[in-house]
Amino acid sequence: MDPVAFARGLIDIDSTTGREGQAGLWLAQSLRKLGFEVTEQPVDGDRGNVIATAGPGAAAPDVVLSTHFDCVPPFFASRLDGDRLFGRGACDAKGILAAQVAAADRLRRDGETRVGLVFVVGEERGSDGAKLANTVAAGARFLVNGEPTDSRLGAATRGILRLKLHAAGRAAHSSFPQLGVSAIDKLLDALVELRGMHLPEDAVLGRTHYTIGLISGGVAPNVVPPSAEAEVMFRTVGDGADIRRAIARLESRVSIEHVLEVPPVRMKTVPGFETAVFPYTTDIPFLDAWGQPLLFGHGSVHVAHTADEFISVRELHAAVEHYMSIAKYLLTSS
Repeated sequence: MDPVAFARGLIDIDSTTGREGQAGLWLAQSLRKLGFEVTEQPVDGDRGNVIATAGPGAAAPDVVLSTHFDCVPPFFASRLDGDRLFGRGACDAKGILAAQVAAADRLRRDGETRVGLVFVVGEERGSDGAKLANTVAAGARFLVNGEPTDSRLGAATRGILRLKLHAAGRAAHSSFPQLGVSAIDKLLDALVELRGMHLPEDAVLGRTHYTIGLISGGVAPNVVPPSAEAEVMFRTVGDGADIRRAIARLESRVSIEHVLEVPPVRMKTVPGFETAVFPYTTDIPFLDAWGQPLLFGHGSVHVAHTADEFISVRELHAAVEHYMSIAKYLLTSS
């Protein structure tokens, strides 16, 4: 199996989140041609996860290699330029997926049938594929999740806490501001207060940080704004409840709506690999039934999601060896 050709075949199919159907079909068919036993798990519409074992009659795997095959927009097809394979998903995470398939295929051809594959949809928009895949876990001991980590094993990843701050005011003609209450002013006051707050810290993951990603409010330039809201994304280092307690005093100015929480994760590492802590989140918290987690992938997150997303062909081939080494080590672990 040529992992570069496999990666290009998958990259050339637009699988922007919500449109993964054709890519899932291609992936399932390609794995069957290689001799894997494949299950296609519907998620919604024509979208579905692709789960594979070593072949007909193979026992449930002890080690599972997993990643996602949805991508962020905009789609652009693959091209090779020297050592670089460009294309949407080349780095995040179709190149990783190709390396995992190649590793599992080589292990299977060498007689090792205890390695499976779990490829999911929807990672970029809430992990709906991973959540459903978790319901059919079959007793694996280890899950090796693939995200771009510069070929380092992840020691830990941050979580996320997503909140909406809602401010309520009273509309009035802007020539008589004393007759109204500006919701935008109340929201801005809350955000300024948030900026000065001490947020939780962790010895490994560092200090909580956040981004005010969305802000909106008002109805017209000449109206005292009756409503305003901001959406805040915290990158967490512990329990999200600690942040909610820390910012509770903002509720004198705004109401706080809980949108999403994903916990931080500590992961297993193996000898012989550099380790690092990563500030992003992955599907791992939603795949806990698949075994003790590890995180590994080639490529840099700094080129993921960009207009020039690429992966090094040399690193792609090296990643096949790395995934094989990790799987072999885990299969001998007690």
